[in-house]
Amino acid sequence: MPELPDVESFRHVLDSHGRGRRIEDVEVNDAGVLRGVTARRLRQALRGRRFRAPGRHGKWLIARTDGPAVLMHFGMTGELVGGPQAEERHPHDRVVFVLDHGRLCYRDQRKLQGIRLADDEAAVERLLADQGPDALDVGRQEFAEAIGVRRGGLKSALIDQSVLAGLGNLLADEILWRSRLHPSRPARELSDDELRRLHGETRRVLRQSVRAGRVPGRPSWLTGHRDDPHPQCPRCGGPLRRGRVAGRSTVWCPQCQPAD
Repeated sequence: MPELPDVESFRHVLDSHGRGRRIEDVEVNDAGVLRGVTARRLRQALRGRRFRAPGRHGKWLIARTDGPAVLMHFGMTGELVGGPQAEERHPHDRVVFVLDHGRLCYRDQRKLQGIRLADDEAAVERLLADQGPDALDVGRQEFAEAIGVRRGGLKSALIDQSVLAGLGNLLADEILWRSRLHPSRPARELSDDELRRLHGETRRVLRQSVRAGRVPGRPSWLTGHRDDPHPQCPRCGGPLRRGRVAGRSTVWCPQCQPAD
C-alpha cells in the first residue's frame, strides 16, 4: 500500500521525468480512476501545458503545471511510472501523460482512489482541506496537539489522515513498536515524554523510509518480520502478536508494548 515514502518516491519520478516537459496528450484508458473530471476535460485542460516542480502532502501527489494542477492518490495499489513513449503499455496503465519526451503512467490495479483536477492553487487547498499536517514536516508541538487530544487509541489517531497526513498501516505499526507504545493505548493518556518520543520516532522512521523509497523490510525493523510464519520481535526476541486494531491488521510485541 503506498504510504508517504512511496508517494515521495513518485514525486521524484514526476520531477525527473516530467518537470519542464510539454504534455502532448493525455490518454485515458480507464475513466474509472477520474474523480470529479471527465476524460475530455482533463485532456483539454492539460494539452500544451508544461509540468512544473511537483509537490506532495501526505499520500497526495500534486502535479503542478503552468496552468491547472493534477492531484493523484494511489489508494492500495497505485504507482506513478516514467518511461519512453515506445514502451509497451501495461494493462493497469489507467491514465498516460504523453510528453514531448517520454511519458508518465498512472498505474493502478484496484482503482480505489484516482486523479483530480484543480484549476488553481485555491482549488488545490480546497481538495486537501480535510488533511492534517504532513507527517514528515509536522513539528513537535503541533504533533502533540494533534495526537494528545484525540479520543480513541493511538493507532487510530496515527492512521487518521485528518490528524496526520501520510501514515498508513505499516508505518503506524513500526512507529508504535519503536516508541514502545501499545496500538490500543488511549491517545489522551500519553505523557509529555511519551508524546515527545512518539514524535521523534515518527520523524526517524519517515526519514529512513523516504531514503529507501518505501517502508523497508529490514531485519532490525518490525516490518521485516510481520509476515513471518512465527514472527519474533527483533528487539527482545519474544513472539509478536497479530490482531485487528482500528479496523486494520496490526502487529505488535506484547512484551515491548504492554497494554497497561
